[in-house]
Amino acid sequence: MTNIQTPEILPTVMIGLPQWQHGRWPATWFGHTSGSSLSRYASQLNSVEGNTTFYHLPAAETVAGWYKATPAHFRFTFKFHQGISHQGRLSHNISEAAQQLSLLSALEHKLGVVMLQLPASFGPSALPELDRFLAALPSAFHYAVEVRHLAFFAKGEAEKALNRCLIKYRANRVIMDTRALFSGNADCELTAEVRTQKPKVPVNVIATSDQPVIRFVGNNNDSDNMRCLMPWITKCHEWRLAGKTCYLFFHRPDNQDAPWLAQQFIQQYNARFAAYALPELTFNPTQTESPQSSLF
Repeated sequence: MTNIQTPEILPTVMIGLPQWQHGRWPATWFGHTSGSSLSRYASQLNSVEGNTTFYHLPAAETVAGWYKATPAHFRFTFKFHQGISHQGRLSHNISEAAQQLSLLSALEHKLGVVMLQLPASFGPSALPELDRFLAALPSAFHYAVEVRHLAFFAKGEAEKALNRCLIKYRANRVIMDTRALFSGNADCELTAEVRTQKPKVPVNVIATSDQPVIRFVGNNNDSDNMRCLMPWITKCHEWRLAGKTCYLFFHRPDNQDAPWLAQQFIQQYNARFAAYALPELTFNPTQTESPQSSLF
C-alpha cells in the first residue's frame, strides 16, 4: 500500500542547476557581487549537480569550505570521477571510488546522491561489472546511475536486468530528459553544439530507489520547455506523496538561463499543488526576465 504523507512531513523536492556560479548571475539573479557564489546560490536552491568532480577531485579544505558555505538542508550531488566511470573496468576502480567517497564524506548529511555516469559504450554485457561495483560501495551513501547505451531504453531484457540490479542495491536510475533540447530546429550555434554533447535517449520513468534523479535539459523556447516540464510536475508530486525525495537538475544551452527554467517548474508546481508549495526563487529586481526570453 502506498505510504501517503501529509504536507507537514512530506519530503521536499531537491532542485538544482549544473553549477553554482556563473559570470552573469551576480547581475541577473543574485543582484550583487559580494559574498560567496555558493552561499548566494544555496540561499535560493537546495541542491546542485556537481559536475566538477567528474573532471578533478577537490582538496579536503575545499570540501570543508563547501560544507561551511551551505545551510543544513542543502544537498550536494556529485559525480564519480571519469577515471572511475570511463576508464577501465568498474570493478578495477573500486578503491578509487572508496577514496572519493571518503573525501566527500566531510559533507556529512549534505552529500545527497553520488552519481555514476556511464558512457554509451557501457552496454548489457558489462552489467556484471556494475553489479560488482555497486556491491562493493559503502551502504552509508545514496547512489544514482546514468546509462546511455540504447539497449537500456528498449524495454527489453537488458533494461529489465539493469533495473533489477539497481533495485537490488537501492541505487537510483538517473532519468535524462532532453526532449525539449532536441525539439525543433537549433535556434543558435550554442544549441546546436549542446545537442552534440547531450544524449538523445527515451525518457523511461522509473524510481529504482527513494531518490529519483531527473536531469532536465531545456532549450530557449519556453513553450517547448513547459510542454516537457508539465509531466514532471505530476510525477514528482506522486513520488513526494510516496515518501520519495526527488532530485531535479535544470540545464539550458547557456546555463546563465538555467535559474529561470527552475523557476518555471517551481511556479507551475505551486500553481497546481499550493498546499505543498516549494520555495520560489527571487531575482535582481532590475532583471524581471531571463536574459534571453521571458518566462511565459
